Amino acid sequence: MTSEKQKMLSGLPFNALDPELINERKRAKALCFEYNQLHPDQKGLRQQKLSKLLGRAIKPTLEPNFQCDYGYNISLGRNVYMNHNCTILDAAPVTLGDNVMIGPNVTLSTTTHPLQASQRKDGITQAKAITIADDVWIGMGVSILPGVSVGTGAVIAAGSVVTKDIPEHVVVAGVPASLVKQITELN
Repeated sequence: MTSEKQKMLSGLPFNALDPELINERKRAKALCFEYNQLHPDQKGLRQQKLSKLLGRAIKPTLEPNFQCDYGYNISLGRNVYMNHNCTILDAAPVTLGDNVMIGPNVTLSTTTHPLQASQRKDGITQAKAITIADDVWIGMGVSILPGVSVGTGAVIAAGSVVTKDIPEHVVVAGVPASLVKQITELN
């Protein structure tokens, strides 16, 4: 028999009200709470908390308040910086490459819900991975929706809602985010 967690990790519809998943979210919330309460000078302890929480992280800087659903589905490359109040809903993998900069109040959500109210009431959820390549800058207040990939060197302007894949070396802005310009060495 396939567990709800196995369904979630396989990208299949799953029941988010499953006790195992509820307990894993509680664990992540507790670790986020502990992390967010630490003094900024407690760098070693902050890294220890992140090591317990995240799947893979190479000494990132995550400003408080950082929130996530599970943590183990999050993989952060080198030199990742997240400003205050970032939320990652990681029912599916969320992968950030090296040198990714994220502004304050950004949400990365892998989770989507069915249109039918009866299924939503029953806790049915589905999740699609989010991938952010190297050298991406995500402006403040951006929302990135399930299943999106962002290409190397892209810039997402503040307040944008990203609903589809973003190519590399472009600036996008708006709701939904659309191409503003290509980034060249002369820009």
